[in-house]
Amino acid sequence: MATLLYRLGRFSFRRRRLTVVVWVMILGLLGLGAAQLSGPTSDELSIPGTESLRALEVVSDKFSGGTDTASARVVFTTSGDATLAGPDQRAAVQATIAALRKAPQVTTVADPYESKTIAPDEKTAYADVSFSVAATEVSAESRAVLLATGDPARRAGLGVEYSGEVTEQAEAGDSTEALGIVVAAVVLLITFGSLVAAGLPVLTALIGVAVGLLGIQITTGFLDLTSNTADLAVMLGLAVGIDYALFILSRYRHELTIGHSGEEAAGRAVGAAGSAVVFAGLTVIIALTALAVVGIPFLAAMGVAAAGTVAMAVVISLSLLPALIGFAGRRVLPRAQRRRTGRPGRTPLGERWARSVIRHRVPVLILSVTAVGVVAIPALDLDLALPDDSTASAGSTQRKAYDQLSGGFGAGINGPLLVVVEAAAGEATAAAEHARTIIAGLGGVVLVTAPEPNPAGDTATLTVIPRSGPLSEETRTLVHDIRAHQIGFTTATGGATLAVTGRTAVDIDVSEKINDALLPYLAVVVSLAFLLLLVVFRSILVPIKATLGFLLSVAASFGALVFIFQQGHLTGLVGIDAAGPIVSFIPIFLIGILFGLAMDYEVFLIIRTREEFVHGATPDDAVVSGMRHGTRVVTAAALIMMSVFAGFVLADDIIIKSLGFALAFGVAVDALVVRMTIVPAVLSLLGRSAWWLPRWLDRILPDVDVEGERLAQHLTAGRPPAADQRGLAPVAGDPVAEQRR
Repeated sequence: MATLLYRLGRFSFRRRRLTVVVWVMILGLLGLGAAQLSGPTSDELSIPGTESLRALEVVSDKFSGGTDTASARVVFTTSGDATLAGPDQRAAVQATIAALRKAPQVTTVADPYESKTIAPDEKTAYADVSFSVAATEVSAESRAVLLATGDPARRAGLGVEYSGEVTEQAEAGDSTEALGIVVAAVVLLITFGSLVAAGLPVLTALIGVAVGLLGIQITTGFLDLTSNTADLAVMLGLAVGIDYALFILSRYRHELTIGHSGEEAAGRAVGAAGSAVVFAGLTVIIALTALAVVGIPFLAAMGVAAAGTVAMAVVISLSLLPALIGFAGRRVLPRAQRRRTGRPGRTPLGERWARSVIRHRVPVLILSVTAVGVVAIPALDLDLALPDDSTASAGSTQRKAYDQLSGGFGAGINGPLLVVVEAAAGEATAAAEHARTIIAGLGGVVLVTAPEPNPAGDTATLTVIPRSGPLSEETRTLVHDIRAHQIGFTTATGGATLAVTGRTAVDIDVSEKINDALLPYLAVVVSLAFLLLLVVFRSILVPIKATLGFLLSVAASFGALVFIFQQGHLTGLVGIDAAGPIVSFIPIFLIGILFGLAMDYEVFLIIRTREEFVHGATPDDAVVSGMRHGTRVVTAAALIMMSVFAGFVLADDIIIKSLGFALAFGVAVDALVVRMTIVPAVLSLLGRSAWWLPRWLDRILPDVDVEGERLAQHLTAGRPPAADQRGLAPVAGDPVAEQRR
């Protein structure tokens, strides 16, 4: 691989105009494809095979209109002494109802005065609006008309707010990545001391994100993707795109300063550091695509889409970056270095830190592990659920509608359950009445409506209003209590069945399915980490140490996430108004992404340590050398990752906000505490045993040239590099390691 990458780097540098033209054409074709083929995104999070989804399919099949069409809810409120029973208030509400019925794509609107959806104090009421199409097909015009229908009522002194799928799409998120890019650019400027060098990684990362987003838009024309997929791709694409370019550009600058021509420096940089980038990208891609094994389609789709963006970041770093470097020339160097060659000065920071850690390795290790463990303690209370309107930003119309309905009708009105009863033809109503009696006797139930049978009389539905909100543990318990009566109900009714569905039940089923998949996925990722590092480092203890360090980082991230977003501490720092359960799929994404990043930092720091030890250095000297050469670039990479991820904490969307925070915190812990503090302390304690490998295992493991040493030997000897005769591809190398001469 190093040989192929060396040739690719030289070709892209030499034929830089052609390379740029090719990428411009790729962007143009993708843009054209996105304009012609893109489809809508969907926020429906469901898992095939769950009881709630099967029940929804029954309703769709047995009742005309089904459940696939969009809906919205309009909430009316009064202030002061006025009530909605007043003539002026009633006229204003009904004028809004009339306007809603004329809105495009709207089929029915329930008048609150006819449907009795007015609170006992007559100060809150709601009207349910049904559309003729699915939420993804509601036009922008329809959404705009919907949100404008309340203007006359507002002028009459009423409050009008909206909730439901249609309004969620109307207010989809803000762009918050700009701050992260600015901070990343500042870090790059400090690291490189050159505006040109600082700008290249940002430029290539933005191009990679653009390619990834256009690919996702095209994919929406063929597959259902959630609206958060693009945000996840942007977040990851920016972070890894900048970092991968940083590693290659750092190596290119080193090659220039020791006297190589621009083309040769580009080839060597892509051949050596590019191998590390390929390994880094593969770890993230594998971790994300592994989401497919947990059996949750929307997670698999999000993972594959994000993995595609990471793959683009890798390809662009290996091909477009050397072409752009060709245009920049020696301007990627600080002005003071452009007119001289020779070995660059080495920063003493990493060496001083490593020697300090080794000197105090036992107390440093105890304090570091204890600190991470304390931060991780809140993770023991991890509670998972899917977000609803209660987690929306305080100023949004969805959040206002949720709070107003809770105040007027009780929290359960925001999460009604739909019970579906199936029986023999003509017997569904009687069976549903029996189910109604059972459910009404359960704790936590406010109301069970009368059965609504279908024309054939073989299916009926009941609406159950819980006492608690949709995210509460009491509502989950109620769903399980109803389902616990299925066997007894079937026996008592002579074969009728009941099932619980509705958005609240669907969300509960999805959350529990994801929760059940969390530990198996973690086991897959940890096993993968061990096997990859076993091959890379040819050691038993180093992979064990690396995977344990990864688990520490994940536990700390979970702990910080629960402490702020679930338990409600320091919420002002992240701009949330109310705490609640962690979004169900955040932990599983956090595991996958942090795995990839942790393995990257492990390789970038430890690869030089292994190289020095193999060539005769003492264990402690090898650790010092590895830290001396890797600290600067890994610190810069970590700061860039942290700044990009932290920029997304400003988003209104709770999913993006919490994921951005967790990733920023996780990267900080993994890079600065685990990899730069705990790892050198452990390696120093292990000494020579850290690199022990049984001879039988050494013989059967593939011989992967992690340093790109065979390429270096060919180049040093003045021979054209040839492909490895055994077909074994070099995987990774220290991005800032000096060329061994």
